[in-house]
Amino acid sequence: MGSRNRGDVNYRNPCLTMHQPWASLLVYGIKRIEGRSWPAPITGRLWIHAASKIPEPETIKAMEDFYRELYAVNGVTDLKFPEHYPVSRLLGCVEVVGCVTCDELVNWDQIPEGVRLEGQTKFCWLCEQPQKLIVPFEMRGFQGVYNLERKIYEAAIRGISPVVPPLPVKFPLPNPRDPFSLKPRSLVSSPSSSSTSEVNNRSENLVAAIAGARAAATQFSKNGNPLSNTFEVGDDSRTGKRYRRAQ
Repeated sequence: MGSRNRGDVNYRNPCLTMHQPWASLLVYGIKRIEGRSWPAPITGRLWIHAASKIPEPETIKAMEDFYRELYAVNGVTDLKFPEHYPVSRLLGCVEVVGCVTCDELVNWDQIPEGVRLEGQTKFCWLCEQPQKLIVPFEMRGFQGVYNLERKIYEAAIRGISPVVPPLPVKFPLPNPRDPFSLKPRSLVSSPSSSSTSEVNNRSENLVAAIAGARAAATQFSKNGNPLSNTFEVGDDSRTGKRYRRAQ
């Protein structure tokens, strides 16, 4: 599976640093939507790195409860979560097939209801084909999407293994002849009767799980932006340039 980067030569082997437990949930195929305040700058393979912050047990429980309830909406009740949520490790990769707005996702009748409910931020990166590293290895991350060092990429590509998601999802393209047609405002986002009914008929458990997931995400926010990282700032001795590394 090669990278499809829409001609952006700045991204060779793009990687994203994420906090746990979100990072492992994505690589294990449980999380299908990566929510951000900014649109996805790439399509194709995206490597996932776990930041150094050790997740609180309450955060792990909130997110696992969230996904239990989302999958139960579609009849999946036997989710198997990761046994561990390692930090400061490269975990694996996913295939980003596109990006849509939250409003578009919520009203997208062609995908399962649980996936529609997963979007909780302005932009929703659509992720398929998770693969995990058999042995995650230590590295440090950076802000935003960045390129893996070549030696890290070469080691990682030899150690990844496909993951079978609990509910595989294939996001349909608006234009089947254009692999890059899934982009913000590419879908009709007017509320449908079915999506309105789904919102009105949510169970108390689901409502509580969504509230818990939102609360867990905002612990990293200074300005209401879920999952905003903290960063170390310094100088790269090799290039002399300033950097910001995700903590």
